[in-house]
Amino acid sequence: MNKTRITYFLVFLSIIFLGILSRKISFIPLWIGDFLYAVMIYFLVRIFLPFKNAFAIACLSLLICYGIEFLQLYQADWIVALRKTLFGRYVLGQGFLWEDILAYTFGILVVFVFEKITLNYFSQKSV
Repeated sequence: MNKTRITYFLVFLSIIFLGILSRKISFIPLWIGDFLYAVMIYFLVRIFLPFKNAFAIACLSLLICYGIEFLQLYQADWIVALRKTLFGRYVLGQGFLWEDILAYTFGILVVFVFEKITLNYFSQKSV
């Protein structure tokens, strides 16, 4: 693995930790967890596609987040049983909410802008 992927992987793990922590602290609004979930998906995609442009990563990440959210409308017995597990609850979620779509969009937008600013700063600094 190259240095870029390792960096993205460490950020990915940190976001998972923060997301789980956000669900355990009662005064943190629930949408923060969804926001962090979208950021986590962004970095997960980044691990596999480290040299794609940020806009493509943002679009793919949004499609994944939206897909998982809309999948919550599917209520077959097998997927309902899977959602009752810890893994299923964290990865697949419990029920469809439009607020989650907004949180995902906001999360991807924030991480996209942050990455563009950061990359711009470091590219100017290295010249």
